Amino acid sequence: QLQLVESGGGLVQPGGSLRLSCAVSGFDAEYYARGWFRQAPGKEREGVSCISYTGGSINYADSVAGRFTISRDNAKNTVYLQMNILKPEDTAVYHCAADYFGLCASSINSDDYERWGQGTQVTVSS
Repeated sequence: QLQLVESGGGLVQPGGSLRLSCAVSGFDAEYYARGWFRQAPGKEREGVSCISYTGGSINYADSVAGRFTISRDNAKNTVYLQMNILKPEDTAVYHCAADYFGLCASSINSDDYERWGQGTQVTVSS
């Protein structure tokens, strides 16, 4: 049973930075692609970024490209989302998700992901 636990959310001023972490544990954890999704009140869930299970493919939503960076640690048991130049419209609950043998499609579609973390709140406000 794959488990994902997010951390690192909080309150930050516009233009600031925040680093989210997703700790992954369970059988065959290394064979899951990782995705970050977010959902704000009144809005649909949005795919933010993903990285394939091989680590060879990475995609970003246009809204965050150039500001956010997804990565894994050396052991590939934790995935990160470095968020820079944060804007108020980045405010949302951010979820980490996993896709068995996922290749990280450019659409970053939540329907492709089978396992989900509990989410962490990110609030960007002055």
